[in-house]
Amino acid sequence: MKIKFFKVFLANLELARPYTIATKTVTDVASVFLQITLENGQTGLGAANPSANVVGETPAESYKNLQSAEIEQILVGSDIRHFPKTIDSVSALFPDKPGTLAAVDLALHDAFGKLIGVPVAAFYGQYHAAMPTSVTIGIKSVADTLEDAAEYQAAGFRVLKVKTGLEPETDIERILKLRERFGDYFTIRTDANQGYALTQLQQFLHATAQAGVELIEQPVPVGAEAPLLELDAETRALLVADESLKNARAALHWASKPLHFGIYNIKLMKCGGIRGALEIANIAKQADISLFWGCNDESLVSITGALHAAFACPHTRYLDLDGSLDLAKDFASGGFILENGVMRLSDKPGLGVNAAE
Repeated sequence: MKIKFFKVFLANLELARPYTIATKTVTDVASVFLQITLENGQTGLGAANPSANVVGETPAESYKNLQSAEIEQILVGSDIRHFPKTIDSVSALFPDKPGTLAAVDLALHDAFGKLIGVPVAAFYGQYHAAMPTSVTIGIKSVADTLEDAAEYQAAGFRVLKVKTGLEPETDIERILKLRERFGDYFTIRTDANQGYALTQLQQFLHATAQAGVELIEQPVPVGAEAPLLELDAETRALLVADESLKNARAALHWASKPLHFGIYNIKLMKCGGIRGALEIANIAKQADISLFWGCNDESLVSITGALHAAFACPHTRYLDLDGSLDLAKDFASGGFILENGVMRLSDKPGLGVNAAE
């Protein structure tokens, strides 16, 4: 079964809940969508919104790449059953453009799964049926942090990811106040977005030692990871490589002993989709590194794709796939099921997503 044609469009999706992190304030997100159509009329849907600050590619660049004549030559007429080869061809054409690759990868996986009548996770071998996701609180005042947490508690969520990295003293106060207000109700994670020097990280760790912080994402800047080895192995086991981990090559680097990070944050927008994600996952498994599946602010198309990949990996331990929850509007429907903060997949084939009417 061959690909007959495809279409690409770019959309600016507003956030219902803007937020601040260590590097910027986010109010909306640009996303590119790719829909391919097979000879039998079956469709596959992909989406991408890479972060230029992390991977050097913007959604506008992805959109331009996906409209190129070279992409058309690769996609149109290709056999969907040979989709891994097609993904490799796109990767060779646009190396280091993970947003472009992710949109193609997701659309091909969706179409192939629908063609054979099997969910993507089942195709790769599903290990997990359901897991809780964290929801994110941006960098805010203590009062606003507590207010957001109360809203998430009312909605049934049990895991918070608190953005930090601007002022360690305020970060510490926010974590301690969350514990004081909510007790053990929430599992608390933090994400410093490269905001700490080692001494600041040590300050945060010491002050929150009794607060039960589950993990800390990317505490130090890319390129400044070496001093992390001054921390003991037990502490480093709680650190998550995010911006330091863009692809399988980086996964190999950070898998060398002694480990700087005990957890890998896999994002489809960093590694180019499901195939790239599974390459990282396989490397992590050999190094006894746990998997944390993260996201940007994304359409439910790519969030669902990440969930399929996550559930196909036995060493998945953490989900942070809340990227579509704050979108005021999406251009897809279906996908994952969310109940009381717990995510699971439908039994629909492919990614289980459809273009919105």
